[in-house]
Amino acid sequence: MSDSDDTQHATTIVDPAHPEAAGGLEPWLRATHSNIPAVLRAVVHALELAQEDLMRWCRDLTDNEVNATPLGLPPIAFHLRHIARSADRLLTYAEGRELNVNQLLDLKGEMVSGATRDGLMEEVSQAIDNAKQRVRVIRGGGLEAPRSVGRNRLPTTLAGLVVHVADHTQRHVGQAVTTAKILLAQRQ
Repeated sequence: MSDSDDTQHATTIVDPAHPEAAGGLEPWLRATHSNIPAVLRAVVHALELAQEDLMRWCRDLTDNEVNATPLGLPPIAFHLRHIARSADRLLTYAEGRELNVNQLLDLKGEMVSGATRDGLMEEVSQAIDNAKQRVRVIRGGGLEAPRSVGRNRLPTTLAGLVVHVADHTQRHVGQAVTTAKILLAQRQ
């Protein structure tokens, strides 16, 4: 393969269901989103990695498995809902807005059991796609702009919120992947 083939391959945006198409490269190494400021690009790359990891480890689980609580761990259903809904809430604050009634109601429903794997995967996939789009339109020059979080209006910055979307998402992806690995090992 020539150098130009490597470059073209690395800049291709990959379907989250088939990350192997990127030749094993993680999103941050694919030279994508170069038109986005570096901090925001890192957040988009973290969200892409989250989407790919969730597809890899959760797409073959059954409905019962995504709702299971092996070893007393929270179910994968919770993590998928929480990833989707917390990203929306955090980006709402990043956009300088307060949460609406539906967001507050969704927060209370994150631990509800009986979800389907397909419904959860669709919710988290749409939410991550939406979050990536919302991050892409943020202007890099205003990352130090003050923001507040919650009813108590805890102080932070636009950058603090956007970076937290990435690290909070990755934290819950890690927990979902670990739980999925336990469930898959219990099949044997």
